[in-house]
Amino acid sequence: MAGTKTFIFVSIDGMTDPLGQSQVLPYLVGLASKGYKIGIVSCEKKKNWNLHHTIIDSIVKDANISWDYCFYKTGKPFISQQQNYKSLKKIVFQKIKETNSQVTFHCRSYLAGLIGLKAKQKFNTGFIFDMRGFWADEKKDGGAWPQHKWIYRQIYSFYKQKEKEYIAHANAIISLTDAAKKEIETWPSYKHTTPIYVIPCSVDTQLFKVRTEDEKNKAKQNLGLSNDTFVLSYLGALGSWYMLPEMLDLFSEIKMRYSNAQFLLVTHTPKEFVTKEIFARNLSLDSFIIKEASRQQVPLLLKASDINVSFIKPVYSKMSSSPTKLGEVLAMGIPVITNEGVGDVKEILEKIGGGLVLNFNSINWKEVVATIPQLLTFNENAISQKTNEILSLSLAIKKYLNVYKKI
Repeated sequence: MAGTKTFIFVSIDGMTDPLGQSQVLPYLVGLASKGYKIGIVSCEKKKNWNLHHTIIDSIVKDANISWDYCFYKTGKPFISQQQNYKSLKKIVFQKIKETNSQVTFHCRSYLAGLIGLKAKQKFNTGFIFDMRGFWADEKKDGGAWPQHKWIYRQIYSFYKQKEKEYIAHANAIISLTDAAKKEIETWPSYKHTTPIYVIPCSVDTQLFKVRTEDEKNKAKQNLGLSNDTFVLSYLGALGSWYMLPEMLDLFSEIKMRYSNAQFLLVTHTPKEFVTKEIFARNLSLDSFIIKEASRQQVPLLLKASDINVSFIKPVYSKMSSSPTKLGEVLAMGIPVITNEGVGDVKEILEKIGGGLVLNFNSINWKEVVATIPQLLTFNENAISQKTNEILSLSLAIKKYLNVYKKI
């Protein structure tokens, strides 16, 4: 495959999804600018496609990237996933005919991996397994595939077997974390001649950048808060392995020291889910601001933050996770309170010096809150600069370029 110059990115996630716009397209546009012939095969959600396809069309056309897609089907989970798989595979096999098999498929996560593996075995194409984490174990650990039910045990076993095959047959493996790389290297299915590249989720530093004191005060005022209000913030989904109860316990202790504190949650999780947990702890809803936001609106809201919190269950699958939100918050210079046992989070924060990493085996919330005055003295510009040095989009593109060069 040394002479391959065509790379086709295969993804069950759509380019018109927020994730596609933030964590896929920027990389591919950057790679196309280096002279590689790039194609995309994706599964688009009709609602997002209606809203954004004109913009994505323009982006890929300007970058000279081909974009083929099917529409994401919903309904009965197993049946709809089979339909999505077959639709993607049909397009991929057509692309192989068009390129006379001289193509490498860059497959995002496990469902796309099924197609890349099949193409390699049938047509001897190249196969990059961009695993994006231990997906099957994430489904199990997060409760989506409860193992007390026979059908989910079968699905989990199927994808764990496929995971072994991906690892064994890929030309290159991309991991989000060094922790996951070290784990993969212990698996019997891994061949030590296969390179594993670590490329964490990156940050668009043009969108997420350090704020001024005036911008911070204005953001608080836009939320109806005074400049001296202490704002704890959270960004992203809730439920599953995102530990809302523990974050509320922290905020409850914060309220004991900062009586005017407000908890800003920027999330698309239904508000009812959040308020149920708030009421369960006898906290006042008046101390919470729950907002949905577009990607462009997120940094405008986060500018109001004094401290950001993010607790994720430190289960097995999370060693492979690279929380995008962590880099985005740190790129804005906002100190973070988080926990260890999640990917390379502890090591990253040690390099950046941008926050506090907790061990849930020994938590004393009073002691945690006692560290806040020190966190508030951190130099935001220094946090932002160091974050950009290790998590910037431009650095991630360079790392992907290194993968493509060596295939």
